Amino acid sequence: MGAPVPHGTLPGSCGEHELQERFGTPRRARSFYDRQVVARLTDEMSAFIGRQEMVFVSTADGAGECDATFRAGPPGFVHVVDERTVAYPEYRGNGVMASLGNIIENPHVGLLFIDFFTDIIGLHVNGSAVVVDNDDVLARDVPPAMRHAMTANGGRRPERVGWGTVEEAGAGVLTWTPAATLGSGSYDVTVYSVKSDLGGDSVPMDVPYELTFSVP
Repeated sequence: MGAPVPHGTLPGSCGEHELQERFGTPRRARSFYDRQVVARLTDEMSAFIGRQEMVFVSTADGAGECDATFRAGPPGFVHVVDERTVAYPEYRGNGVMASLGNIIENPHVGLLFIDFFTDIIGLHVNGSAVVVDNDDVLARDVPPAMRHAMTANGGRRPERVGWGTVEEAGAGVLTWTPAATLGSGSYDVTVYSVKSDLGGDSVPMDVPYELTFSVP
């Protein structure tokens, strides 16, 4: 086993570096860190986020109990404020506020954007977040598209925002996509409700969300 890597020298955790040494993958891992992981959003990453209609949000409470949840909206519903800042909307839902509740206990958050059909890549964005109400967001210098989304009449308006500071971002090519099991064509999905938990009742959405995707 090689010498331990000091924490903070490379992206990632002490645990992942320890396992890289144990299983002989440091060279591969460091190539990934050097080529695909940065401490800010590049122009290409920002443009990619601007095209996405869904994101997976991971949080943990103060005791480390984890939660992963799905968010969806029109393309660009997650806003890139600048290269170190992203904001994702929290729409009216089941009222549980599991993700935001975790954030006020433990600010660490991970966002995962996946494009299964066009770019065929996944982008992870890790950092910290705070909970910000709409009025406080509008008092900040935010992009025009974000300001419009926060104030537009009709459609869904967020009640508050997860305001995130980017600490690490990295992209990787997908090795499997739904095209492997779905036939070619266009698929329309309408989301009318969201399950509050496994085995729980479905919570109706205020405005059904239409999602269309195509398989080449």
